[in-house]
Amino acid sequence: MGKVTTSASMSLDGFIAGPAETGFEHLFAWHRNGDIEVPSADPRWSFRLSPPSAEHLRQQMAAFGALVVGRRLFDVTQGWGGRHPFGVPVYVVTHRAPADWAHPEAPFTFVTDGLHSAIQQAKATAGARDVGVAAGDLARQALDAGLVDELQVDLVPVLLGAGTRLVGDLANAPLTLGTPRVVESAGVTHLYYAVNK
Repeated sequence: MGKVTTSASMSLDGFIAGPAETGFEHLFAWHRNGDIEVPSADPRWSFRLSPPSAEHLRQQMAAFGALVVGRRLFDVTQGWGGRHPFGVPVYVVTHRAPADWAHPEAPFTFVTDGLHSAIQQAKATAGARDVGVAAGDLARQALDAGLVDELQVDLVPVLLGAGTRLVGDLANAPLTLGTPRVVESAGVTHLYYAVNK
């Protein structure tokens, strides 16, 4: 069975989105600042990356077998139009499934009985591959519950000043992490931390 990992592009001051869902042009600039094209599972998206970032993203795409996201991210992205760029099943933690989901055939499952259930379902789907848990409040909940094995941060050299934090206020702080594996790249530093349990 694979790991449960939360990952995000984050500003140097700790935000994964700026105020009112802004700042993404800075947080994801590394997705298009290189010469190596990395296609996604959906032809609507492709990435042009520097060599270290291309390898990082290829490894992520190969590793993840399912994703768990919150309803807010699902709504902000409009459900990725029915297909996540990684091309894997997505489990959406929500209080109520949308009545007007335009892509009922898409590999999205609306989980109304909580985060634990969503992660268990995602693990069953992913098999030996990893499960990705979206950053933000969902990551905070998963970290507080001891469900996360690894934290991956794509640290971007920008200060957003305010917005949505990587994990928010942990109930079980402090939470210690292992020594990071560090991959330096153009416009981003990729950090991989094991979560100490």
